[in-house]
Amino acid sequence: MKEQSQRLGTQPIPKLLADLSIPAMIGMFVMALYNVVDTLFIARGVGILGVSGVSIGFPVMMIMMAVAAAVGIGGASVISRRLGESKPEEANQVFGNVLFTILIISVFGFISAFTIMEPLLKLFGATENILPYAKDYLFPILLGTLFFSFAFTTNNIIRSEGNSRFAMITMIIPAVLNIILDPIFIFGLDMGVKGASVATVISQGTVSVVVLYYFLSGKSSLKIKVPFLRPHLKVLKEVITIGMPAFIRQVSGSGMMIAINFMLIKFGGEFEVGVFGIVQKLAMFTIMPMIGVLQGMQPIIGYNYGANNYDRLKETILLGMKIVTIISFGIFAIMMIFPEGLMHIFTGDTSTIETGAYAIRIMFALAMLIGVQVVSGGLYQALGMAKPAMILSMARQVLFLIPLVLILPYFFGVSGVWLAFPLADLMAFLLSIIFLYKDRDLFFKSKNETPPYETAPTSL
Repeated sequence: MKEQSQRLGTQPIPKLLADLSIPAMIGMFVMALYNVVDTLFIARGVGILGVSGVSIGFPVMMIMMAVAAAVGIGGASVISRRLGESKPEEANQVFGNVLFTILIISVFGFISAFTIMEPLLKLFGATENILPYAKDYLFPILLGTLFFSFAFTTNNIIRSEGNSRFAMITMIIPAVLNIILDPIFIFGLDMGVKGASVATVISQGTVSVVVLYYFLSGKSSLKIKVPFLRPHLKVLKEVITIGMPAFIRQVSGSGMMIAINFMLIKFGGEFEVGVFGIVQKLAMFTIMPMIGVLQGMQPIIGYNYGANNYDRLKETILLGMKIVTIISFGIFAIMMIFPEGLMHIFTGDTSTIETGAYAIRIMFALAMLIGVQVVSGGLYQALGMAKPAMILSMARQVLFLIPLVLILPYFFGVSGVWLAFPLADLMAFLLSIIFLYKDRDLFFKSKNETPPYETAPTSL
């Protein structure tokens, strides 16, 4: 086993968490920056309708990535625990089955570009004015499903073996390339929204080649072996079961955007959809640092749970919770003080800035509660406990946010859409606290105690 994996059970937790989280945070930050810059170029080069088209097309892309998330995060959880149990061959078998699943996902994505793309966009709320922009954005993305799925999935796998620095590099490469290529395709070649998506596909294809070389060159603790590419139902079931919360989270995010776009068109118009497209990118930017911390925590938790190192498990959780809480309060302060300045980055239009700033102040009113929500579901996922991980992953978006988005506008108009966000944050936070308190013996046990979920942790 490579030293990068062994240190998960030996290196001091503060240093280890910093080594794993900081590269993840940097990678997520750069990716979020790319999303913001992408939207900025579209807003400046195409206009608010272009942003609206991306907002309508993005849920379809999220569904595609939801499957990759389930396989990648589920596979990463299983692999980190197999490595902690000193079972490298079983870890390689899991990895092979993950690669097989990526190929299946890619075939479906490619076919859907020529078959169901336009009906989906119309179903998701594309109006006659928005549809051409949405099609231009989504078609190249679906053709490049293989690159997106492979890069996204293997990033989680690389992190599961403790190689956070290379995982960071695989996030930075496509983001930087995208930022460079966007103005060339959007402005230089006058491709508009299509130029943004073509730049994205080229960037993901480039990093996919880099990642493939990493695994084939022997730099990884894992190996690509042809016999392990053959699907095994038992392995796939464990991976998908554990990864299902990530799938639910991604799909619910897509459902959330569909519901929001629908209600914004119903109670506002295409303008409000474009405004939300900008605010949503800012929201992704703010949550990325906390996801980076969680990604740093998960391989430590999975490895030490598999190795029965419960003191290290407890220390990791406490430290991670403190960090994400501090980040949450920082996000709250920024969004309350500087919303107009943030909107001005994307547009000089006064009405767009005013509407966006108003939405931001409402949506982030309880942003200080976000950190606990992000970490809690990820803790259960890292331990292979699919049921609570799934419930917490669904809580904010499926159980609370989508119903509130569909109800509140009938009482408060467009403002009801924005108001749904802080109310959902409060409810999801309270549910997370209930789960964490109920399972406090699992997360904060002493080293000699038997874990209460030692048997069948992945069962539903």
